[in-house]
Amino acid sequence: MALHLVHSPGWHTYWLNPGTGLATSLKWTLPAGWTASAIHWPAPMVIKDRLGTVTGNGYTGDLLLPVTLTPPADAPAGTVKLTAAAAWLMCQNVCEPGDATVNLDVTVGPNPAADPTWSGPIESTMAKLPRSDATWEVTAVRHTNAVTLTVNPGPDAPAHATLTGLHFFSDDNLIGYDQPQPVVADSKGGFTLTLAVSPDGPTDEHELHGVLTSDHGFNADEPGLRVDLPFGNTAVAPSADAAPVAAGGVLGFLLAGFLGGLILNLMPCVFPVLGIKVLGFVNQAGADRRKVVMHGVMFTSGVLLSFWALAGILFVLRSGGAQLGWGFQLQSPAFVFLLAIVMLVFALNMSGVFEFGLSATAIGGNLQSREGLAGSFFTGILATLVATPCSAPFLAPSLGAALTLPSFEAFLVFTCIALGLSTPYLLFSIFPALVKFLPRPGAWMETFKQLMAFPLYAAAGWLLWVLAGQVPEFQQLYALFAMVLVAFGVWLYGRFHAAGASAGRARFGLIAGLAVGLAGLWLGWPVAPKPDAIVWTKWSPSEVARLRAEGRIVYVDFTARWCATCQTNKTIVFHSDDVLRAFRNKHVATLRGDWTSRDPAITAELEKYHRSAVPFNQVWVPSQPQPELLPEVLTPGVVLKAVSSG
Repeated sequence: MALHLVHSPGWHTYWLNPGTGLATSLKWTLPAGWTASAIHWPAPMVIKDRLGTVTGNGYTGDLLLPVTLTPPADAPAGTVKLTAAAAWLMCQNVCEPGDATVNLDVTVGPNPAADPTWSGPIESTMAKLPRSDATWEVTAVRHTNAVTLTVNPGPDAPAHATLTGLHFFSDDNLIGYDQPQPVVADSKGGFTLTLAVSPDGPTDEHELHGVLTSDHGFNADEPGLRVDLPFGNTAVAPSADAAPVAAGGVLGFLLAGFLGGLILNLMPCVFPVLGIKVLGFVNQAGADRRKVVMHGVMFTSGVLLSFWALAGILFVLRSGGAQLGWGFQLQSPAFVFLLAIVMLVFALNMSGVFEFGLSATAIGGNLQSREGLAGSFFTGILATLVATPCSAPFLAPSLGAALTLPSFEAFLVFTCIALGLSTPYLLFSIFPALVKFLPRPGAWMETFKQLMAFPLYAAAGWLLWVLAGQVPEFQQLYALFAMVLVAFGVWLYGRFHAAGASAGRARFGLIAGLAVGLAGLWLGWPVAPKPDAIVWTKWSPSEVARLRAEGRIVYVDFTARWCATCQTNKTIVFHSDDVLRAFRNKHVATLRGDWTSRDPAITAELEKYHRSAVPFNQVWVPSQPQPELLPEVLTPGVVLKAVSSG
């Protein structure tokens, strides 16, 4: 028999190893002598939230979870009641536990009739359960922080078999459920998956247990392949070409790394920063060749040291159990925010809003030269920080391999990538004759300098777009205001620190600029959202009616992004610890109507209550036929009073 679950659109429940959720369970109450198996789990799917982040393993749609029940050999004929307590966790934007006592009367006898409605669907589900298949050759090898799983079609595999969308689901959480699983194909139709070991999984596991799924299945009725293997052994003898990815050897990865680094110069995230360095070479054209060489060497040193430092951080974290990919720095909202600020400041500098180093002219040429070389060095560091997340040809395979190679070979790969990134500038510095082909210095340089600011503005905009996917809506607004304050700060510095300014005027510009800029950094600094922050569901009259029928308090917030008061309410009220606690304790349902774009349904709701603007907040309590209407400007006390009345 089977537990039948029907999921509403957008909702899901969880598999044996749920990830962040809770697996569905059945606790049986059976007659004497009867036994029940564990749930026969169908092949699961990856569950993702609205942002595309993996949150678990589970199911959607119409689902049957089969269980085998076995009566005793001497079971008397007749009707028997079988009872089970079913429990599950159902999630969409919010998660709610569910439970039910289910029962069924079955007939015990020599020739019981099959159920006309459910025997067919249950048999079909059983036929498609993940199982081992000798037509596929599987290998599992355990490394320190990863497992490589190789699957090859055996001699009896169907000729049309093509595997796509491979994903491995670990029974026991040995494999990190939310980590990427890179797949490499070989020339014979086989595939190798690299599976990151979970830091929370078993530490002494010697076998791999789970389900490998493919978009189109393995054979006709096999959406999932059951994998139960000791590490280092195979279920069936491996094919001759199952030797993995390192067939090209370390030299191949070194060459690929160099080419990948070279191509990085053409990537959109790198070009704006390197434009600064191009401008530097233009400025150096016709100058002392030794200086030109030193600028190129310092730029290369900055790139090399940055790649080595980032690689060292990765290896240290990896040895401690962390699962990180290359480019992990852009997964940090704080880093993305700071990098956007850096891009903006550089762009404003190149636009002529302010100038660095004017006071250095009074100190002497040697100090100015040191500052110039330091600028080339830090430009190399900046180029590395924005280059590593880029995905360029040859680069992804060599980086992926480097993260599994021994430390010395891995550092060689990183070094080749750094040399590839800096090679064009080394050529300019080592062969000064190439610099002569650059245009001679002149008035055109100021125009060129200002032109090169616009790629930096574009890079700052792109970074803000990245940040928008990492932080709540109100923090996106603060980040934009922060950039305005930082721009104002550097303008103050440039306005009062210009050439010929008195010492007092220059000091005021420096202090005022720093104060305003730091205020901007403080305002826009990303703060991790509270774990119990309110999760809003889209408002509709039918959703209000449904929740009210359940006897729940319903809080409705009509808002818009262009409404300044709305944003203030969100910050002051909906992040208050007291409000969060009250909403959680009273199980308040929270609905949001977004009026940023014209919505006739929201307009009609506002008109019903003689309102024509937002913010507009309603509190529906079970004992009242009409909602309580809250004032436009909210405080935690106002909201708590309205909610407590229910």
